[in-house]
Amino acid sequence: MVALTTRPAVPPASSPAGAPVRRLPALRHLGPNWYASVMGTAIVATAGAGLPWQPPGMRTALTVVWALSALLLGVLLTARALHWAHHRDQARAHLLDASMAPFYGCLAMALLAVGGATLVVGSDWIGVRAAVAVDLVLFTAGTVTGVLAAVAVPYLMVTRHRPPLADASPVWLLPVVAPMVSAALGPLLVPHLPAGQLRQTLLYCCYGLFGLSLLGALLMLPLVVGRLLTGGPPALALTPTLFLVLGPLGQSTTAVHQLAEAAPGVVPGPYAGGFATLAVLYGVPVMGFAVLWLGLAGALVVRALRRGLGFSLTWWGFTFPVGTCVTGLAGLGSRTGLRLFDLAATGLYALLVAAWLVACAGTARRLVTGRLPAPSA
Repeated sequence: MVALTTRPAVPPASSPAGAPVRRLPALRHLGPNWYASVMGTAIVATAGAGLPWQPPGMRTALTVVWALSALLLGVLLTARALHWAHHRDQARAHLLDASMAPFYGCLAMALLAVGGATLVVGSDWIGVRAAVAVDLVLFTAGTVTGVLAAVAVPYLMVTRHRPPLADASPVWLLPVVAPMVSAALGPLLVPHLPAGQLRQTLLYCCYGLFGLSLLGALLMLPLVVGRLLTGGPPALALTPTLFLVLGPLGQSTTAVHQLAEAAPGVVPGPYAGGFATLAVLYGVPVMGFAVLWLGLAGALVVRALRRGLGFSLTWWGFTFPVGTCVTGLAGLGSRTGLRLFDLAATGLYALLVAAWLVACAGTARRLVTGRLPAPSA
C-alpha cells in the first residue's frame, strides 16, 4: 500500500547544508492514521460473516477481504517501523500533535480487527488452530497497545498538547475506543482457552475493558457535541470524522452481545443471565442513539459534499464505525429474533461495502499519482 523508494548505492552523509539526509522520503508523512485502512478492511470481513443471510460465494469473498487486511497490516507495520527508523523527528512530531496523536489508537484497533477477522473467517483457509494462534498474538498485542494509548494519549493532551475546547474532535475518541474493540473480540477466544480460571479471567478482563472504554468515551462525547453546538460544523475535510462517534456505540453493543455469548458455562448462572439481559437492555437504546447520530452526521456530510468536500484519508472514517454498528445490530437480531435488526444490519452493511470501495479507490488512486502520503492526508 505504501510505495518505498530505493536507497542510493552510496548516499552522502549529509546534505550540502549539513542537515542529515532523509532516506525513504515517501514515508516522511506516513502517520498512524493510515491504520484506519486496515481497520476498515478487516471489519468488512467480520461484519459480513455475522449477517443472517449468506448468499453463495459470500464467505469466499469475505475471506479474500480478510487476506487483504492481513496483507495491509503487514505492509503498514513494516512501513511504520521504517518511518520511525528514518524519520524519527516526524514520528515524534506526530506524538506531540494533538490532531495526530489520537490515531495511535488505530494501531491497536488494526491489530485487533485483523486478529478477530482471522478467527472469524481466516480459519477457513488456515485452519482453526492456526487462526487461534494468530488471534492470540494480535489480540494480546492490540490490547496492550490499546490500553497504553488510552492512558498515554490523554496524558499527552493534558501535559503537552493542551488543545483548546474549540478544537474538540471525534478523533479524540480513538484512543479510548481501542479497549472496547478488545472487549468485543476477546470473547471469541474464550471457548478456545482451557476451562476454568483462564476463561473466566479473559471474560472478566474484557468486561473491565468495556467499562474502561465506555466511561472514557462518555467523558469525551460531551466535548465533541458541545464543540458542534457552539462552534458549528467542522472543517470540510474533517466532516467524515463525525462518523467516528458511531464507533463506541456500535462496538459497545457488539461487546455486550459477545460477552453474553461467551458467558454460559464460564461464569455462574446468575451472572451469565445478567450478561444476556444487559446485552438487550444496553444494546437497544444505544443503537437508537446511533440512528440519531447517523442521521446527523450523514446530513452534515451531504452539506460538506455540496460545499466541495474532496477525498482524503478521513473518508476511511465511513468504514470501521459503520461496521461496528452492523455487528451490533446483527447481535441484537440474533438475540431478540426481530427481523427489524437483521434488515437494519444488512442495509447498513451495504453502506459499509460502498464506503469501503470508495475509500479503497480514492486511496489507491492517490498512491499511484504520488499524492499520498502527504502532510494533509
